[in-house]
Amino acid sequence: MNDEEYRRRIIDAADRLYYTRGFSAVGMDQLRDAAGVSLRRLYRLFPSKDDIVLAVLRERRRVWAQGLGEHVDAAPTAGEKLLAVYDFLADWFCDEDFRGCGFINAFAELGAVNSDVADIAREHKTAFQRYLGGLVEGIGADPSLAAQLALLAEGAQTTAAITGDPGTADQARAAARVLIDAALARSDQDAGAARDGTAVEV
Repeated sequence: MNDEEYRRRIIDAADRLYYTRGFSAVGMDQLRDAAGVSLRRLYRLFPSKDDIVLAVLRERRRVWAQGLGEHVDAAPTAGEKLLAVYDFLADWFCDEDFRGCGFINAFAELGAVNSDVADIAREHKTAFQRYLGGLVEGIGADPSLAAQLALLAEGAQTTAAITGDPGTADQARAAARVLIDAALARSDQDAGAARDGTAVEV
């Protein structure tokens, strides 16, 4: 087994432990045992625990983006692609080991003392909203819709983690449909007013 394969084994083990037990509760000895590597190799590949935490978050971000993208890309229309975001959340919330958003968890536990963790958590949330912005553009709605839909998704993740109810995703999806329909109706209204040369009340 080469170093890259050992790195993968360590990151996978760390992700499981950190996600289920928390970052501070897991020591290097526990991680060594879970990954099945020597402490010497562990420290050679990751000189500090912070290095492992950041590697875990980067990998989690990659997996999230890939899974979300595959789910959305499978939807046939621009409108359904937006709603597919919440279908992706619904599937995720049903996972037996679901414990909420790993980035929110990391920020809550470490963000105040580790600026790198805070930065990667913020980058993840910003990237998600930017992704939604692209989907919103695809249906021709006002860009502000992306922030509204992102808030729905973020709230659903937190609520599902606390309540253990995966149906939170369905409720968020229903609310998203209302927001999308309203945004499209407003876009049609604005377009009609522009054609007629009349002002639209705001």
